[in-house]
Order: sequence, then structure tokens, then C-alpha cells
Amino acid sequence: MVRRVFVTGSAGFIGFHLCRLLVHEGFVVHGYDGMTDYYDVALKQRRHQMLLQSDAFSRTEGMLEDEALLSKVIDGFRPDVVVHLAAQAGVHYSLENPRAYLDANIIGAFNVMEAARRLGVQHLLMASTSSVYGANTEMPFSEVEKADTQLTIYAATKKANESMAHAYAHIHDLPTTMFRFFTVYGPWGRPDLALYKFVDAILDGRPIDIYNHGDMYRDFTYVDDLVRAIRLLIDVVPVRPQDGVVPEGDSLSPVAPWRVVNIGNSDMVRLLDFVDAIEECLGLKAERNYMGMQTGDVPATWADAELLKTLTGYRPMTDFRDGIAQFVDWYREYANK
Repeated sequence: MVRRVFVTGSAGFIGFHLCRLLVHEGFVVHGYDGMTDYYDVALKQRRHQMLLQSDAFSRTEGMLEDEALLSKVIDGFRPDVVVHLAAQAGVHYSLENPRAYLDANIIGAFNVMEAARRLGVQHLLMASTSSVYGANTEMPFSEVEKADTQLTIYAATKKANESMAHAYAHIHDLPTTMFRFFTVYGPWGRPDLALYKFVDAILDGRPIDIYNHGDMYRDFTYVDDLVRAIRLLIDVVPVRPQDGVVPEGDSLSPVAPWRVVNIGNSDMVRLLDFVDAIEECLGLKAERNYMGMQTGDVPATWADAELLKTLTGYRPMTDFRDGIAQFVDWYREYANK
């Protein structure tokens, strides 16, 4: 039986890759995207144009805050599964324009949850972020650890989404999976992400900004690995424990069909090694502008992906050097450089 999946943020970096994978695997997909101008809208339009080459994909352009339009579209599509990826992205932009995060990430998420509740979907999956770990220092980050020290409004809105979704799962018995992403990169990536900015600047002969003087570590996760994990998690529907007992290491709630799952490469890569790999791939040296730590940033992220492996049998494995090469090949063609 063909399943129907409603994906918010379908013209976004991750949403595009997920929709493409789902269509390839035989799902019928409807995308919903606000086409906001946070970054180049033409890039988002190109992504949608590629998806529309398949009859199994359709799309609506609209804002999540437009509850009437969202309800009309999702009610008409009647999805079995909802994957909520749309959000106001960007950790550092949240320092300049925090209100945008409240509108998109709180009100928008609430509207999606309300629609999923009303339709009684089989599974609601919602994007969170590794940024919710905030000032946590014990690594690798595990889903069963407390995460109460967010450092930006962006991270705070995502943690709020997790709490809101837990309440809905408990009250309405709505099976919900939250996933925390770790530094996603790859072809068709966002222009505000480090890899895109670094490659673009190096090819143009402009300096690149390296924060905390390069003493930074990230769990770089290739986008194809990420969406493969989401696809597999669609089939892992949380069930409320009848006796309130949760297996050790599982983030399943004892009182709701709700779970949070890290999706990361489980590999802490030094930022300077990442830059070295970009230089090697391009055959060019970067002019490096070493700077202090940015407000709201953290020196390191590192995912414990054991729960993902336990639930799906899958673990992201793409080496960052291979992922960078894939991005550079795409970027040279896309930007004609």
C-alpha cells in the first residue's frame, strides 16, 4: 500500500533530499514550503523544480503560520505520516532577529502538531537540533541526558518543540519522533552553512572566518546519511509503554508514545582538519582569518548514535573528506566555478 507523506520545508536543504529519497522509494509526497528569503530563493526553487519532475511529488507554497492554508492543504492531502522540517534556521541569525524564530518555530510547529492530531496520522516526525545540548560538556551527547542549558533562541525554540510534542503525544496518544541533527552538509546545501561559505570564498580568493582560532570540533553528518536515517525512523513508530518501563538507553517517554533520536556521524572532527580537506579538494589554499568564539556557539558537538543504530540497524558512516568532495563537485557545476 502506497503511503502518503506530508513534508514541511520541502524546498529546504534537508527537506529536498528527504522528498527525493521518499519519492524514489515509492511514497507519494506533498511538500509545503514558505520560500522565505533568509537565503537565495532561487536555490529553493531549483530544488522544487527537480522534485516536480516526479508525478509522486506535489507542493504548496505557504507559511506555517498561515493556519487556514496549512489546514486546507494537509486535510486535502490526507497524509499517513507528517515530517516537520520547516523552521527559521540559523543559530547566529537568532541573535539578530529572535522574533522570527518564535513565529516560525513555535507557532508554525504548533499548527503542524494540531493538524497531525486532528487527522490522527500514524506517525509525526519533527526536526530538532544538536544545539539543544547547549552548555552540556559530557560527550558524546546522549538523548537520555538532560538538555536544559540552551545558548540561543534558536536552540530554545527547538527544545520547546520537543516539550510541546511530548505533551501532544501524552494527551492525544500521537506517536511522535523528534530527531536532533548534527552539523549537516552536502550537495544543495544552504549558503549560510560553513562548507558552502568556505568553498565559495576560497574559489573567489576571499578570506574565510575561522572562529575560536580553529579550536572547534563538529560531528559533520552527510545529508544522504541523515535522510536515510529519517526514512528508516518513519517505520519505527513509538508506542506508549504500558507499564511505564523504558529499556536502558532508550529515550522513549514512560508516559507517551514519544522519543528523541540523535542523527549524527558519531565522529568529532576538528574544524581545521575540515578546512584542510576543503583546500585539498579544491587544490587551493585559503586565506584564514582567525577569530574569537561567537556568542551562543559551543566548542564541540559529538553525537552518541547508538539509539539510532538500535532502532534502525543503521548508522551514518560517510567520511567528511568524501562528503566534501561530493559537495565541491555539485558546487562547481551549480555555481559554474
